[in-house]
Amino acid sequence: MAQLWFPFQTIFLFIFSHNDNNYNTLHNLKSTCMNRRKYIKTIALGTLLPSFSASAFPLGLVSQNKALETIQFKSNWHNWPDMKWVGPEYWGNRLQDWRLKNGRVVCNISAKSRNLQLLTVQKTEYMSPLRVSVDINVLNKNISPADEGCLGIRLGCKGPFEDYRSAAVFGKGLDIGLKPSGKLQVGDISFETKLTQIPNDYQLITELVPNKSEYLLKVLILDPTNDQLIHTQENISVESGSVEGNFALLADLNIAKSHTSKASATFSNWNISADNLISNKDQLYGPICFAQYTLHEKKLKLTAQLAPIEEIENHTVILQFQEQGIWKTRKNAKLEHIGRAVNFVIEDWNTSTEIPYRILVEIPLKNETHQYTFDGTIAQEPMAKDAVSAAVFSCNFHYGFPDNDVQENVSKLNPDMVLFLGDQFYEGTGGYGAERSGNLDNLCLDYLRKWMMFGWSYRELFRHKPCAIIPDDHDVYHGNVWGESGKKADTSKGHGMLAQDSGGYKMPAEWINMVQFTQTSHLPDPYDPTPVQQNIGVYYTTWNYGGLSFAILEDRKFKSAPKHVLPQEAQVRNGWIQNREFDIKKHRDLEAVLLGKRQHDFIDHWTRDWSNGVEMKVVLSQTNFATVATLPKTALNDDVVPSLPIPQKGEYVLGDVPTVDMDSNGWPANERDKAVKAVRKCFAFHIAGDQHLGSFIQYGTDEHGDSGYAFAGPALNNIWPRRFWPEVNAKDHTYEKPAYVGNHEDGFGNKISVHAVGNPFNTGIEPAIVHNRATGYGLVTFNKKERTITTACWPRYANPLSNKNEQFPGWPITIKQEDNYGKKAKAWLPTIMVHNTNKPVILVFDKRDQLVYSIRMATNTFTPKVFEEGKYTIVILDVEKNRKKTLKNIRAKTANKRILEISLV
Repeated sequence: MAQLWFPFQTIFLFIFSHNDNNYNTLHNLKSTCMNRRKYIKTIALGTLLPSFSASAFPLGLVSQNKALETIQFKSNWHNWPDMKWVGPEYWGNRLQDWRLKNGRVVCNISAKSRNLQLLTVQKTEYMSPLRVSVDINVLNKNISPADEGCLGIRLGCKGPFEDYRSAAVFGKGLDIGLKPSGKLQVGDISFETKLTQIPNDYQLITELVPNKSEYLLKVLILDPTNDQLIHTQENISVESGSVEGNFALLADLNIAKSHTSKASATFSNWNISADNLISNKDQLYGPICFAQYTLHEKKLKLTAQLAPIEEIENHTVILQFQEQGIWKTRKNAKLEHIGRAVNFVIEDWNTSTEIPYRILVEIPLKNETHQYTFDGTIAQEPMAKDAVSAAVFSCNFHYGFPDNDVQENVSKLNPDMVLFLGDQFYEGTGGYGAERSGNLDNLCLDYLRKWMMFGWSYRELFRHKPCAIIPDDHDVYHGNVWGESGKKADTSKGHGMLAQDSGGYKMPAEWINMVQFTQTSHLPDPYDPTPVQQNIGVYYTTWNYGGLSFAILEDRKFKSAPKHVLPQEAQVRNGWIQNREFDIKKHRDLEAVLLGKRQHDFIDHWTRDWSNGVEMKVVLSQTNFATVATLPKTALNDDVVPSLPIPQKGEYVLGDVPTVDMDSNGWPANERDKAVKAVRKCFAFHIAGDQHLGSFIQYGTDEHGDSGYAFAGPALNNIWPRRFWPEVNAKDHTYEKPAYVGNHEDGFGNKISVHAVGNPFNTGIEPAIVHNRATGYGLVTFNKKERTITTACWPRYANPLSNKNEQFPGWPITIKQEDNYGKKAKAWLPTIMVHNTNKPVILVFDKRDQLVYSIRMATNTFTPKVFEEGKYTIVILDVEKNRKKTLKNIRAKTANKRILEISLV
């Protein structure tokens, strides 16, 4: 690859391929496209490594690997076709508000704070002359001179963190432009002009000249049709720091609500010229934003997330793999899905080696053809590794965006797979809230902006690793969701708590399916793909990888709404009981649904299936089967959580009681017990998200500790900093030896044995909203040789390779695989010794022919425990060679020294 600079009259930076073999394979495309090309430019959307230290979020836009350059930037929109996107050099706030039409950028709404950020050029603290100009055409003829706002440009855009992505999403700066009244706005100052109202067309020119430690700003307003000067304002003093950062176009209008749906303005001929600017090709985003994949039983499924380019005629999306140094095309597609994602499926994949892949998108422009590539790696399946690890994430808001510290620290741990277990974003992610009604495609684009932010932060974690992603309630714009098998929620009184309590989904079914496609279409095929109500799809499935088998559950979709199940006297509001006299523990045996029959049928099948070399089993779900949280006694719900004071390190908070949050899988309690008993039959470990509070517990049904262990990971960015401070003797409590460790009951009476909790505390690390809320991630390592499971739980700020253990108190924790069926033995079957078979599977059935449990033996001997005396059936399987032996009427005894030697040959 050779790098070559081109003038900004075309585009910012291009990387050209001069490898003849690559070229021949790469350009095996339609001859119609070949005929219309003038030449091809290939832009590599390469791996973006963090530019800044993770722990410090340091100041300063210029890092050692960024050189200052003389820039002559000019927008290239006149060469692009019409589309609902503005190009890879830009980020629109909001995505649905900016589009290309007739070679111009259109702001498709008249509302506050709309801006279009340039990603590839930034102004530094180095002072030099700067000139920025743009042509503006006002479209909304209903703008009144009395309205507030500004149409123009924004200089020096900065976000909470010194990163161009932070500035692109949240950047504030120096606003320069015309107000609806025709006055000139520069920052907080308005200058009178001869205009009585903003003109229909004008060219805005800004010139900054260094003057000692500040700039002198000159602003010119011209008529673009004849270059006649409309207004000039000179010698405006501007602090040098106010123009350092991103460049943006601005459409900020506060007008009558009846006129907001109309397009405000078009922008064209955007020019920037200066010395000493930063330019960086790696800061393009799109048309390929990111990709995620899984590999399951030699079937590769990869989903590429794209920008809205579907309207571009003759575009092509291509999946290629590198074989002997040559890129070879395996699949071609067009972008057609409303989620702007393309799913590729490759059968009979070679799992024994890692293979580079790339997504190539070809876009024919008016003057040339652009080819964009996004590359990654399909990892070698770690079947031969003794220890296989999974990074665990959930609950991601924008407080730490773009989350460089997470990517940097997790990369040091080099997990074998990545798990995102829900709430990849929240309704408020990126500002502007959520669009819940109106044009379906605008709703999709509203979602896509938040989803693209997620990928912008975390795509490097799963660019080269398989990744499971499952959506939770906030991913579908719910605070809580009780899906009731896909029914439509009652939104007649709005989209708030009443709608949620009605059960079902508030957003349109097609939109729900769009969300699920973007987040889950790369997962293995569903166990039973039959849709639920409204034709909403399902994704619950098995993922076998690296000797592990994951049961991926949907623990929201089938669940009953509490308001439909509990007596009216409970006074349910948003899943919380408002009647203090109502005792939920007396209503344990409700006719209610948690996972539902379909998923229990799936679990029953999964517990017996040890094919594909599976040695250990894991359940993945949005939330755990308990409520590991407390609240002040006076609280009727958890609305108070964000405002609760953060304690000092080592302090024990008094006055809390267990919560009764029916959004958790602690409710309905009888169905919770049923689920726990089902998954323990294969000694499965449970990993969940959702709780905003890292915890490691053991489930109990009939007694404490009789079932499996569960790890709920901490939040990546915590908008709801839950806590666990039960009433215990806290006299000897310390941070390192917390008093809350031990046996407890949650608010529904579910038995839990708490081994570790990552409560919020005052870390003294800024920004406090990130680091004082117990944010972080988990790492679960499965040792297939030793049959152990080790869970680590790291705060965001900690260096995981540090010599000192900075994990949350109680971690790391190691358990044995067999600990996941903690029920104590009442009797024992004979020791089974199997000859001529490597790691056979053993299944134990009771006298009613019900499965007691199944497990793959770690060695050739195993002594089965059982929970009552009597006769049992034992089935021994050599799964790989399809051999089986059944032993019937085998008696269990309280003391059993008998050995049964078996050969499956």
